[in-house]
Amino acid sequence: MQEVGIDISNHRSKHVDEFIGEKVETVITVCGNANQDCPIFPGLANRYHWGFDDPADATGSEDEKLAVFRRVRDEIQRVFTAYGAGRLDSAKK
Repeated sequence: MQEVGIDISNHRSKHVDEFIGEKVETVITVCGNANQDCPIFPGLANRYHWGFDDPADATGSEDEKLAVFRRVRDEIQRVFTAYGAGRLDSAKK
């Protein structure tokens, strides 16, 4: 399977308040606080929580911290790639 690169250079973290009042089909939280503090969206079809280590909490040398950031990045990519593939499969049915 060929990986597709996505340019995220103009992306930013968004506070959930930016989506209040909008139609939201799926909410995915990736840290404990977000899972606990996430508001209820009327008509929400899917809600998932996939907890990942917070790489900002990494300790050690710069190389060790960087390794944690890379590990978490790779874990997130694997989970979201699998989720996206499943969504595509279900859309074909």
